[in-house]
Amino acid sequence: MSDRRTPLYEKHREAGARFVSFGGWEMPVQYVGIQQEHDAVRQRAGLFDVSHMGEVDVRGPGAIAAVNRLITNDLETIADGQALYTAMCRPDGGIVDDLIVYRFGRDRVFICVNAANREKDFAWITGHLEGAEAHDRSDDYAQIAIQGPAAAAMLQAITSVDLGPIGRMRFVEGDVAGSRAIIARTGYTGEDGFELYVAPHAAPTIWDALVAQGAQPCGLGARDTLRLEFKLALYGNDIDDGTTPLEAGLGWVVKLDKPDFIGKSALVEQKAKGVPRRLVGFRMDGKVPARHGYPVVDEGGAVIGQVTSGTRSPSLGTNIGLAYVPTGKHQSGTKIGIEIRGRVETATVVPTPFLKK
Repeated sequence: MSDRRTPLYEKHREAGARFVSFGGWEMPVQYVGIQQEHDAVRQRAGLFDVSHMGEVDVRGPGAIAAVNRLITNDLETIADGQALYTAMCRPDGGIVDDLIVYRFGRDRVFICVNAANREKDFAWITGHLEGAEAHDRSDDYAQIAIQGPAAAAMLQAITSVDLGPIGRMRFVEGDVAGSRAIIARTGYTGEDGFELYVAPHAAPTIWDALVAQGAQPCGLGARDTLRLEFKLALYGNDIDDGTTPLEAGLGWVVKLDKPDFIGKSALVEQKAKGVPRRLVGFRMDGKVPARHGYPVVDEGGAVIGQVTSGTRSPSLGTNIGLAYVPTGKHQSGTKIGIEIRGRVETATVVPTPFLKK
């Protein structure tokens, strides 16, 4: 079965994008180069096609309570028009997916799920949802992200909605370049920016309008370096159903004081016993980069963990990464070994995010 294509595929092809397979989709990995695209987001604004992501609409009088039982964060702590980042866990505390959940009202919750998990997540949600109905709306939306210091000004030029009052993790509905959109001040780069949920047929017009404002089209390559500099987890690399939010440093999205949610008892137990391993940031001491899957070893060469993400940081000019290490080896300044092509290279555990704003 061939990879799917987003409604913006022809725009990418016309712009000379290089494509890769990602989560069952044919996606642009870069246009003019990862360094240039990365710098565009950090310095001005970059444009991303994230239409491969999935959307689930939960409706009914009990929508808030129904979704709250599925997630570790707490929808009761935010107001209508706000969004939150959260994990959705299995009974054993393993992460089914990480999500952005949008609270429209007590009778409607909108959930953005990761591309590779669309079918799995919808099956999980429908299999565990009580008191509301879930609808897979993934094919009804394209998603465009504009990210960077100039993102708000560029988007403001093509919408009549006043973007000023829309704070971080808040959203409204309004027209963008003549089409209806959910306009959310969310993103995956560490920069200010917006994510737009629009009808698939409207996506090319909005894309062109933002390019005309000066936004640089960016591919998955820059998206990866940007998110890693801010220690934003990538599902399938840094987190999965074999890792818990507490191990991944996502304890801030786990509200153990709220009423029961799937995975709560396992997470309460893990916290009480002590979290056995931690996802840490590291900087390579030498010039060799570490990559996903490389073993982390102790002084005697025994494997004690694994690299989950690694790259050269375009902003810092150094090789950085994330890895799981045993608790006790997670403090900043700790030296670890990483086995790279038969040799052990040293690295230093450092505070995250790697890039400070």
